Amino acid sequence: MATGKRCSLVLLLTLLFAGPGYSEVCATDDRGQQVCLENPAQRIAALSPGATELVWAAGAGDKVVAVVAFSDYPPAARDVVSVGSHVRLDVERLLSLKPDLIIGWETGNPREQMALLESFGLPVFTIEPRRFDDVASVLRRLGRLAGTSRVADAEATRFLAGIESLREKYSDRSPVDVFYEVWHQPLMTVSDDHLIGKVLTLCGGRNVFGTLPTLVPKLDTEAVLVADPEVILTSGIADENREWFEHWQKFDGLRAARLGNLLLVPPSLIQRPTPRLLEGSQILCEKLESVRQRRAASSSAGGSGGDSTSRQSTLSPQGITES
Repeated sequence: MATGKRCSLVLLLTLLFAGPGYSEVCATDDRGQQVCLENPAQRIAALSPGATELVWAAGAGDKVVAVVAFSDYPPAARDVVSVGSHVRLDVERLLSLKPDLIIGWETGNPREQMALLESFGLPVFTIEPRRFDDVASVLRRLGRLAGTSRVADAEATRFLAGIESLREKYSDRSPVDVFYEVWHQPLMTVSDDHLIGKVLTLCGGRNVFGTLPTLVPKLDTEAVLVADPEVILTSGIADENREWFEHWQKFDGLRAARLGNLLLVPPSLIQRPTPRLLEGSQILCEKLESVRQRRAASSSAGGSGGDSTSRQSTLSPQGITES
């Protein structure tokens, strides 16, 4: 055998039978830390409901061996072993499942417990999507780590195309002043830096608290009354939960209450940074569009129409506290 052919054969055999280093996969997480695995992950622990959805969307659902409370989508996730909640993990149970990749939530999981898992030598890939592009990026990186890039890349492309379609459709719509209520007691909202804030902007909404410096600011009722939004929007804690709106219905002078613009979006479709955010965005955009249509109809009939530009208030510092 010629020397050149012999060398080529040796190289081929080396690549075929070499150790696992030749199949190493790496991705940089949202902390900026590179996570490398000798082989694509086979036993994944997803430590938030959003992480669970993202792993499934990336095509690796059959590799998930551990989830946390409220990981209810897709339905198959309900059958996976739970290792506590995202704020308090059952570390011993998690370790017993022998995960080879842990998907953590940067601002949701307890830092001390995540550090403990890393001290045991477990690869922790931390995510914190805050933009539409981030959702697609996480999908692609999870696909790389799980060896399911074909599915993950296709889903990321579909998601971004849907978001861009909504942007084109609603970019020139008249603005609608919106207060998004994340929680009622304490009263909390989102800034424009939050992913939900970006959905509001996408749909032509104008977040009345969008410029506040914290991601999830705390407010009091007076701040909302001063802002006088045309719409109060929430996801509540359940799809049909309207209890939070009863508080606002007491204020006859509040524009959103007077116009009947107290609106709900299913929580799992808007509060989780996953591909289903596209569906939630479509619903939210349609709700704001219905507000515009009612406004136009009222104006045509000679009413005030609830014009979102009719009242621009300055928030008093006393009306706002920050988390």
